[in-house]
Amino acid sequence: MTPQFEEIWVYLSASPLLGLTMTLLAYQAAFQIYRRLGFHPLANPVLIAVALLASLLLLTGTPYQTYFDGAQFVHFLLGPATVALAIPLYAQWPKLKALAAPLTLTLVAGSLTAALSAWGIGALLGASRESLMSLAPKSVTTPIAMAVAERLGGLPSLTAVLVISTGILGAVCARSLFLWLRIDDHAVRGFAIGIASHGIGTARAFQVSEQAGAFAALAMGLNGLLTALSLPWILPLVERLLMR
Repeated sequence: MTPQFEEIWVYLSASPLLGLTMTLLAYQAAFQIYRRLGFHPLANPVLIAVALLASLLLLTGTPYQTYFDGAQFVHFLLGPATVALAIPLYAQWPKLKALAAPLTLTLVAGSLTAALSAWGIGALLGASRESLMSLAPKSVTTPIAMAVAERLGGLPSLTAVLVISTGILGAVCARSLFLWLRIDDHAVRGFAIGIASHGIGTARAFQVSEQAGAFAALAMGLNGLLTALSLPWILPLVERLLMR
């Protein structure tokens, strides 16, 4: 950095609003790129915004905690935003009731597959126990995943990175995968991406249709609840069985 720019940055970094401003500007710039590229999945705005923010923090030598002190207001809004997803869910209530049985089976199968497959692959590759417990809840929304990882003895910070990476990967690849599998139903698409890619996948589903977004929101919420209740006793049980 030039001396003049460094002085300006030091002055601005003292403001707790800097992190919030950086976050909003980075996402706005990322969304403009996303729109100019015709909403191509590879130009996911969350991925681009994360890359922009990480580059700026590295370039300026700003500690993450300093950035988060200002950006935590966005983090706080995750809760209300998640609750607000009940509105499109209510609009899809008749179809939700009609599909209750298959959705329940899909939820259980998808939730267990997401957690146990990540744990199993990590174990085969020789990952440490801390890493394995951080990997397992990667497909649920960040606050729940971090809490589950901490309870299991994992690293919440590592889990947060894995959760975001999983969400971005799902949002980028889901459309091509659905086309390859010839899955056209928006309810099915939404529910699948909600289980696998939590909030980021749900945001992508809402860009496709309200129905896809509603089913993705339902899947995200139920998967978080099921994972929080089941994973803390399923993984220790699996560990004990494998140690015999």
